[in-house]
Amino acid sequence: MQILRRVHPIQYLLVFLPIAVLADLSHWGDTVVFVTSALAIVPIAGLLGDATEALATKTGPQIGGLLNASLGNAAELIIALVAISAGKIELVKASLIGSILGNLAFVLGLSILLGGLKNGVQKFNRSRVGIDATMAILATIAISVPSIFNAAIEPDKTRVEELSLATAAVVLVLYALSILYTLRTRDAVQAEHGAGPAHPPHGGPQWRTGKALGVMVAAVAGLAIMSEFLVGSLEGVTASLGWTEFFVGIIIVPIIGNVAEHLVAVQVARKNQMDLSLSIALGSSLQIALFVAPVMVFLSLFMGHPLTLEFNNFEMIAMVAATIVAAFVSLDGESNWLEGAMLLAVYGILALAFFFLPMAL
Repeated sequence: MQILRRVHPIQYLLVFLPIAVLADLSHWGDTVVFVTSALAIVPIAGLLGDATEALATKTGPQIGGLLNASLGNAAELIIALVAISAGKIELVKASLIGSILGNLAFVLGLSILLGGLKNGVQKFNRSRVGIDATMAILATIAISVPSIFNAAIEPDKTRVEELSLATAAVVLVLYALSILYTLRTRDAVQAEHGAGPAHPPHGGPQWRTGKALGVMVAAVAGLAIMSEFLVGSLEGVTASLGWTEFFVGIIIVPIIGNVAEHLVAVQVARKNQMDLSLSIALGSSLQIALFVAPVMVFLSLFMGHPLTLEFNNFEMIAMVAATIVAAFVSLDGESNWLEGAMLLAVYGILALAFFFLPMAL
């Protein structure tokens, strides 16, 4: 009974991993394969995050910070790599925008709403959150530039790819600088206040290094297999359910890969730890914009399916709107449930618009 109590409820979804394998081998239909593999990805992504966090606690603040920064969105990275290998470039682009949108509007909004309903007006470190919010705006501008200028150089595909590669390189440098700043700031805070993390812990696992590495390897393998099933069944699912691939990419896929992290952000907000909740939501969106997206640009070249940072107008409007609203909500140093409801309203309206959008862009 004690062992059962230690199992996070989300991990019971691991039962869908063998079901997804059986569904694929037995040809139960694309919809069954898609649903079961999606449900299996949720706990596997959570285990990968736990393993990363456990390793980070063993390696010290500098290496641990780099681990969290590089592997914090490993689930989305793996799903994107599988989709790129299948040639579904537009799906990958939509999922990148959807992850940013989901973190800035849905996760942040839900955290502020539920935290505010339980605790009233919640306060947080305005200067730290302000830096993350400013970085989110700058990241949005950076990855939007190729989309704006590509219209003028579109006939020349080589120059379009070169612009995306140059932008991706600059963005990765900016991401490295942000990690360096974060680590130095955390060290300064620890030196000023003695031992202890800059952010309060949120109950991560205390695993041995060997166990953490084993779980990480198994989780990566599981994510790769389930992602293959997910992407492989996508065409049949969109045809049977009447969904567009764009809607699945921008709304469904980001939710699947981020559920575990989303739950943590909401849980700590209800515990009145808004600094940590905002750090998770804003930090995850920054990792997508500043790390995952540019890495995908470079890796896609070696996979034979070049991905350029060229997003359609609908994706750009959604990303810019969510970033601006999230920045305004985050800059005053306090939040209330109404602000959370407004963010959720923005996300809901955009999700509905994407659902009804006939995608052949």
